[in-house]
Amino acid sequence: MNSNLRTMSSSDSVVTVAAAAPKPLVKHVALRWSGEGLCFEGGPEGVTPSVVDGGSKAGPSPMDHLLLAFAGCMGADVLDILNKSRVPIGQLEVDVMGTRAPTPPRRFVAIEMVFRLNGASDSDRPKVERALNLSRKTYCSVLHSLRPDLELSFEIRMD
Repeated sequence: MNSNLRTMSSSDSVVTVAAAAPKPLVKHVALRWSGEGLCFEGGPEGVTPSVVDGGSKAGPSPMDHLLLAFAGCMGADVLDILNKSRVPIGQLEVDVMGTRAPTPPRRFVAIEMVFRLNGASDSDRPKVERALNLSRKTYCSVLHSLRPDLELSFEIRMD
């Protein structure tokens, strides 16, 4: 049965009403070549532009940005969930290492993430693990935009 259909009944009849599907969220960014090398600047309108450098000289490469986006997405999710769970966090650092395929398109085939947290106690570890799993399985849109056969590993280090 279509999950967008809802059945409502009254004493005399049954009426099926189609629920409106949620509208997709459309994001827009613009990227402009600097005129030198493989260096670009861009981002959403009204936001300080980011440097994207295919030569990794003036800024992070596109693949570096992908790792940063993944770390930023999961880091924001984990921090938000832990704040709602009232877990004190003094510092959160996410280290990411991506392994790329040796031949074009040289996509990431494996990504390792290490979450370093300061401020949470050992008794908070189950909440930290829950936050990481919720981000990984449900919330991190960057992760869910990547290929499903990507090998992932996660580690939590609490100081």
